Amino acid sequence: MRPSSWSFLRKRRPVQKPEPEPVAAAPPPDVPDDDMLRRVSDTAWRVLVIGVVVVLLLWGILYIRVVALPVILAIFLTALLLPSASWLRGKGLSRGLATTIVMVGALVVFGGLITMIVSPAVSGFNGLVESVTEAIVLLQGYATSIGLDQALVNQFIEQAQSELQADSGRVVSGAWAGAVAAGEILVGLILVLVLTVYFVHSGDRLMQWVRELFPQPTRYAVKFAGDVAYDVMGRYVRGIALVGLFDAVFIGLVLVFVLDPALALPLILLTFIGAFLPVIGAFLSGVLSALVAFVAEDWKVALIVIVATIVVQQLESHLFAPRVYGKALDLPSAVVLLAIAIGSIVGGIAGAFLATPVAAVLAALLRQRPFAAAESVVSQAPPPAIAPDPAPVPARAGATPGAPPAAVAADTGAPKERQDDAGAARPKGNGAARSGPAKNGDE
Repeated sequence: MRPSSWSFLRKRRPVQKPEPEPVAAAPPPDVPDDDMLRRVSDTAWRVLVIGVVVVLLLWGILYIRVVALPVILAIFLTALLLPSASWLRGKGLSRGLATTIVMVGALVVFGGLITMIVSPAVSGFNGLVESVTEAIVLLQGYATSIGLDQALVNQFIEQAQSELQADSGRVVSGAWAGAVAAGEILVGLILVLVLTVYFVHSGDRLMQWVRELFPQPTRYAVKFAGDVAYDVMGRYVRGIALVGLFDAVFIGLVLVFVLDPALALPLILLTFIGAFLPVIGAFLSGVLSALVAFVAEDWKVALIVIVATIVVQQLESHLFAPRVYGKALDLPSAVVLLAIAIGSIVGGIAGAFLATPVAAVLAALLRQRPFAAAESVVSQAPPPAIAPDPAPVPARAGATPGAPPAAVAADTGAPKERQDDAGAARPKGNGAARSGPAKNGDE
């Protein structure tokens, strides 16, 4: 049947397009606030709050320094000893036995070092002090020879000596003050030993208990912060000990060959201790070694000591230390110097030695931002899975209505042996569970 001409016109009839739905206007973009005074004030009060918190924290540590410093030292020793204890526990030893082996081994090594190195070095400090005194006199003569005012040089030396004598007089001013200081040192050493044993044995349980004190949403952040702090502190303590050993061994070999061993041993010990003061410790120990070599021998030996110290420290700074520290001491030199200065003001000599690792831990926490990481982990966590309702099993034609799934599955084309197993497991006399239409004999 041919289509009519009207059908052709209907095909060419224009179709009216539906009117588009109105689209909501986009919100205006956020216009940055150009009020500089408001931005500066917001930043200023935040900095002020942080500064007040830091000052209060430092004041609290200074107020309870008899307890705070031993706790920090115990944490450092734990970071040094815990890997060995964990390795022994991984081999099947109990916590108590692994802790006992590690602590006894540490005491044996520490006692051996004191016997072999520290005692001879301490006995040689008298000669070292005499050499330094002679060096001061020689430097006084050289300063005069190059045109410096003799009176000014003498005034500077006398002022330094008077300060030292005043400090020593304050230290030994009374038996009571000395007894109190000795008691604090003894209590601190006992506390360091006891806390180290406890941290090595049950440090993980203690951290678990601390995490449970916080609300559930913040426990991940607390755990993350603890892991970051422990990792940085452990790598710092192990790295600084290896760096000090590196400097002491290689610089000490040169000192033993060019100086009297009685003078070399104290300088080797000071070189090792100086490594625990990054940036300035190596410089001070090197200057002292060169000064003693200049007084004890001549300027040629002093020049050899200076060259050897510079070479060893350059190798340590560029090749050895980066592989040992990693990111544990990723701090600029200016930050290290400021941390040591603040630590010495707050805690004296102990504060100066502890300032750098504390600054490294704080820098790592600011870099990692544990609370922000915890929020991102919580926000990215998938919602809890909800089990879907079981899909209905389609019944074959002729299956008994209301039959249980086992009977229906047996009636949907399963292998014969599975059907036999289903039939064997089915209780007899249950006509509702049989497949197929009921027969007259079964009724």
